[in-house]
Amino acid sequence: MGESPASYIRMVHHLIEECILFNMSKEECMEALSKHANIEPVITSTVWNELEKENKEFFEAYGGRSMRDEEERGSRVETRQRIQKMLSDATSKLHDAQHH
Repeated sequence: MGESPASYIRMVHHLIEECILFNMSKEECMEALSKHANIEPVITSTVWNELEKENKEFFEAYGGRSMRDEEERGSRVETRQRIQKMLSDATSKLHDAQHH
């Protein structure tokens, strides 16, 4: 890990925000970041929990609607493909930034 802890946390924070844009649950986000961005689930969970503390009202509303939105949206395969592309784009940008 060549980046500073603060920039790593910022990257995880950003990726969690991207997961939220896809209406993913905390568990889905932990799984996606682990699988596609090599981020330990405990790190994702810790950052998510901090975001929840800072944004209580948002997460209370988000938790209630994310499952309904997912059912309405339907196509999980397409969503997962978009998430995979977004995560690989984000990690390759981070990788490029570290090596320039």
